[in-house]
Amino acid sequence: MTNLIFDYDGTIHNSMLTYAPAFRDTMKWLSDNGYIADREYSDKEISYWLGFNSTDMWGQFHPELDPEIREKARIMLGQDMAQRVDRGEGALYEGAEEMLSELKNSGYTLIFLSNCRFHYLERHKRVFGLDRFFDYFYCCEAFDFIPKYEIFRRIAPNHEGDFIVIGDRFHDIETAAQNGLPSIGCGYGFGSDEELAKADIIVRSIKDIPKAVKELRT
Repeated sequence: MTNLIFDYDGTIHNSMLTYAPAFRDTMKWLSDNGYIADREYSDKEISYWLGFNSTDMWGQFHPELDPEIREKARIMLGQDMAQRVDRGEGALYEGAEEMLSELKNSGYTLIFLSNCRFHYLERHKRVFGLDRFFDYFYCCEAFDFIPKYEIFRRIAPNHEGDFIVIGDRFHDIETAAQNGLPSIGCGYGFGSDEELAKADIIVRSIKDIPKAVKELRT
Protein backbone atom coordinates (compact mmCIF):
# COMPACT_ATOMS: atom_id res chain seq x y z
CA MET A 1 0.00 0.00 0.00
CA THR A 2 1.29 3.45 -0.90
CA ASN A 3 0.35 6.52 1.12
CA LEU A 4 0.42 9.85 -0.72
CA ILE A 5 1.20 12.76 1.63
CA PHE A 6 -0.33 15.85 0.01
CA ASP A 7 0.33 19.46 0.84
CA TYR A 8 -2.74 21.62 0.24
CA ASP A 9 -2.13 25.33 -0.44
CA GLY A 10 -0.22 25.77 -3.69
CA THR A 11 -0.47 22.06 -4.41
CA ILE A 12 -4.22 21.48 -4.61
CA HIS A 13 -5.74 24.82 -3.59
CA ASN A 14 -4.98 28.05 -5.49
CA SER A 15 -4.75 30.00 -2.26
CA MET A 16 -3.59 33.26 -3.84
CA LEU A 17 -7.18 33.91 -4.92
CA THR A 18 -8.10 34.59 -1.29
CA TYR A 19 -4.73 35.11 0.39
CA ALA A 20 -3.47 37.99 -1.77
CA PRO A 21 -6.46 40.33 -1.26
CA ALA A 22 -6.72 39.42 2.43
CA PHE A 23 -2.98 40.03 2.85
CA ARG A 24 -3.17 43.44 1.20
CA ASP A 25 -6.20 44.47 3.28
CA THR A 26 -4.42 43.44 6.48
CA MET A 27 -1.26 45.35 5.52
CA LYS A 28 -3.39 48.40 4.82
CA TRP A 29 -4.94 48.17 8.29
CA LEU A 30 -1.47 47.93 9.83
CA SER A 31 -0.17 50.90 7.85
CA ASP A 32 -3.31 53.00 8.37
CA ASN A 33 -2.81 52.58 12.10
CA GLY A 34 0.87 53.45 11.95
CA TYR A 35 2.23 50.01 12.82
CA ILE A 36 4.14 49.54 9.54
CA ALA A 37 5.11 51.71 6.57
CA ASP A 38 2.61 51.93 3.72
CA ARG A 39 3.79 50.24 0.52
CA GLU A 40 2.69 47.99 -2.32
CA TYR A 41 3.21 44.22 -2.21
CA SER A 42 3.80 42.13 -5.32
CA ASP A 43 2.15 38.76 -5.78
CA LYS A 44 5.60 37.16 -5.57
CA GLU A 45 6.25 38.74 -2.16
CA ILE A 46 2.87 37.63 -0.90
CA SER A 47 3.02 34.09 -2.26
CA TYR A 48 6.37 33.52 -0.50
CA TRP A 49 4.49 33.20 2.79
CA LEU A 50 2.11 30.54 1.54
CA GLY A 51 3.09 27.22 3.07
CA PHE A 52 4.29 28.73 6.34
CA ASN A 53 2.09 28.25 9.37
CA SER A 54 0.62 31.61 10.34
CA THR A 55 2.54 31.87 13.61
CA ASP A 56 5.91 31.43 11.89
CA MET A 57 4.86 33.74 9.07
CA TRP A 58 4.11 36.67 11.36
CA GLY A 59 7.13 36.02 13.54
CA GLN A 60 9.41 36.29 10.50
CA PHE A 61 7.52 38.88 8.44
CA HIS A 62 7.22 41.63 11.07
CA PRO A 63 9.05 40.48 14.21
CA GLU A 64 9.28 44.09 15.41
CA LEU A 65 5.53 44.35 15.93
CA ASP A 66 4.05 44.04 19.39
CA PRO A 67 2.93 40.40 19.82
CA GLU A 68 -0.64 41.53 20.45
CA ILE A 69 -0.71 43.47 17.18
CA ARG A 70 0.82 40.54 15.28
CA GLU A 71 -1.84 38.25 16.70
CA LYS A 72 -4.62 40.68 15.84
CA ALA A 73 -3.31 40.95 12.28
CA ARG A 74 -3.00 37.16 12.01
CA ILE A 75 -6.60 36.70 13.07
CA MET A 76 -7.78 39.48 10.78
CA LEU A 77 -6.07 37.97 7.74
CA GLY A 78 -7.45 34.52 8.53
CA GLN A 79 -10.98 35.80 8.98
CA ASP A 80 -10.78 37.77 5.73
CA MET A 81 -9.69 34.63 3.86
CA ALA A 82 -12.45 32.59 5.48
CA GLN A 83 -15.10 35.09 4.40
CA ARG A 84 -13.78 35.06 0.85
CA VAL A 85 -13.87 31.25 0.73
CA ASP A 86 -17.44 31.27 2.03
CA ARG A 87 -18.37 33.80 -0.68
CA GLY A 88 -17.06 31.45 -3.34
CA GLU A 89 -13.92 33.40 -4.19
CA GLY A 90 -11.58 30.45 -3.58
CA ALA A 91 -10.87 27.54 -5.90
CA LEU A 92 -8.93 24.34 -6.25
CA TYR A 93 -6.56 24.24 -9.20
CA GLU A 94 -8.16 23.21 -12.47
CA GLY A 95 -7.75 19.46 -12.74
CA ALA A 96 -7.26 18.92 -8.99
CA GLU A 97 -10.48 16.98 -8.45
CA GLU A 98 -9.84 14.72 -11.43
CA MET A 99 -6.27 14.08 -10.30
CA LEU A 100 -7.30 13.21 -6.74
CA SER A 101 -10.13 10.98 -7.95
CA GLU A 102 -7.78 9.11 -10.28
CA LEU A 103 -5.31 8.42 -7.49
CA LYS A 104 -7.99 7.40 -5.00
CA ASN A 105 -9.65 5.09 -7.54
CA SER A 106 -6.24 3.53 -8.22
CA GLY A 107 -6.08 2.36 -4.61
CA TYR A 108 -3.72 4.89 -3.07
CA THR A 109 -4.28 6.20 0.44
CA LEU A 110 -4.49 10.01 0.29
CA ILE A 111 -3.27 11.92 3.34
CA PHE A 112 -3.75 15.68 3.82
CA LEU A 113 -0.84 17.32 5.69
CA SER A 114 -0.89 21.10 5.89
CA ASN A 115 0.58 23.95 7.92
CA CYS A 116 -2.94 25.17 8.61
CA ARG A 117 -5.23 25.56 11.61
CA PHE A 118 -8.31 23.54 12.54
CA HIS A 119 -10.84 26.15 11.41
CA TYR A 120 -9.13 26.48 8.02
CA LEU A 121 -9.13 22.72 7.51
CA GLU A 122 -12.77 22.30 8.50
CA ARG A 123 -13.94 25.16 6.28
CA HIS A 124 -12.12 23.82 3.24
CA LYS A 125 -13.34 20.28 3.87
CA ARG A 126 -16.88 21.66 3.83
CA VAL A 127 -16.57 24.09 0.92
CA PHE A 128 -14.58 21.85 -1.42
CA GLY A 129 -15.79 18.43 -0.29
CA LEU A 130 -12.29 17.21 0.51
CA ASP A 131 -13.65 14.13 2.30
CA ARG A 132 -14.38 12.76 -1.17
CA PHE A 133 -10.68 12.35 -1.76
CA PHE A 134 -8.67 12.21 1.45
CA ASP A 135 -8.62 9.31 3.86
CA TYR A 136 -6.82 11.18 6.66
CA PHE A 137 -6.37 14.85 7.60
CA TYR A 138 -3.54 16.37 9.64
CA CYS A 139 -2.90 20.06 10.34
CA CYS A 140 -0.01 21.63 12.20
CA GLU A 141 -2.18 23.15 14.92
CA ALA A 142 -2.89 19.63 16.20
CA PHE A 143 0.87 19.20 16.73
CA ASP A 144 1.62 22.58 18.32
CA PHE A 145 3.01 23.97 15.02
CA ILE A 146 6.11 21.78 14.86
CA PRO A 147 7.71 21.36 11.38
CA LYS A 148 6.05 19.07 8.87
CA TYR A 149 8.94 16.61 8.85
CA GLU A 150 8.44 16.11 12.60
CA ILE A 151 4.67 15.77 12.21
CA PHE A 152 5.30 13.01 9.69
CA ARG A 153 7.34 11.06 12.23
CA ARG A 154 4.42 11.17 14.63
CA ILE A 155 1.77 10.08 12.14
CA ALA A 156 3.78 7.51 10.16
CA PRO A 157 3.24 4.67 12.67
CA ASN A 158 -0.52 5.03 12.09
CA HIS A 159 -0.20 4.04 8.44
CA GLU A 160 0.97 0.82 6.81
CA GLY A 161 2.94 0.82 3.61
CA ASP A 162 5.32 3.25 1.95
CA PHE A 163 5.00 7.01 1.46
CA ILE A 164 5.42 9.62 -1.25
CA VAL A 165 5.39 13.33 -0.36
CA ILE A 166 3.77 15.75 -2.82
CA GLY A 167 4.01 19.53 -2.42
CA ASP A 168 5.12 22.89 -3.77
CA ARG A 169 7.31 24.31 -0.99
CA PHE A 170 10.54 23.51 0.82
CA HIS A 171 8.55 22.34 3.86
CA ASP A 172 7.30 19.41 1.77
CA ILE A 173 10.59 18.47 0.15
CA GLU A 174 12.26 18.79 3.56
CA THR A 175 9.69 16.38 4.99
CA ALA A 176 10.71 13.81 2.39
CA ALA A 177 14.46 14.44 2.68
CA GLN A 178 14.51 14.32 6.48
CA ASN A 179 12.66 11.00 6.48
CA GLY A 180 14.20 9.25 3.50
CA LEU A 181 11.06 9.43 1.38
CA PRO A 182 10.56 10.00 -2.37
CA SER A 183 8.95 13.30 -3.29
CA ILE A 184 7.16 15.09 -6.10
CA GLY A 185 7.74 18.83 -6.35
CA CYS A 186 4.84 20.83 -7.76
CA GLY A 187 6.46 23.41 -9.99
CA TYR A 188 3.14 25.05 -10.81
CA GLY A 189 2.73 26.16 -7.19
CA PHE A 190 4.35 28.90 -5.14
CA GLY A 191 7.81 27.47 -4.47
CA SER A 192 10.95 28.25 -6.44
CA ASP A 193 12.90 25.73 -8.49
CA GLU A 194 15.63 26.03 -5.87
CA GLU A 195 13.22 24.93 -3.14
CA LEU A 196 12.19 21.92 -5.20
CA ALA A 197 15.68 20.95 -6.36
CA LYS A 198 15.89 17.89 -4.11
CA ALA A 199 12.54 16.47 -5.24
CA ASP A 200 12.76 13.19 -7.13
CA ILE A 201 10.38 14.47 -9.81
CA ILE A 202 9.15 18.00 -10.54
CA VAL A 203 5.81 18.33 -12.33
CA ARG A 204 4.70 21.50 -14.10
CA SER A 205 1.03 20.56 -14.26
CA ILE A 206 -1.24 19.13 -11.60
CA LYS A 207 -2.44 16.64 -14.21
CA ASP A 208 1.02 15.04 -14.28
CA ILE A 209 0.99 13.93 -10.63
CA PRO A 210 -0.53 10.45 -11.22
CA LYS A 211 2.12 9.69 -13.83
CA ALA A 212 4.88 10.86 -11.46
CA VAL A 213 3.48 8.67 -8.68
CA LYS A 214 3.60 5.63 -10.97
CA GLU A 215 7.18 6.41 -11.94
CA LEU A 216 8.28 6.55 -8.30
CA ARG A 217 6.64 3.21 -7.60
CA THR A 218 8.41 1.32 -10.39
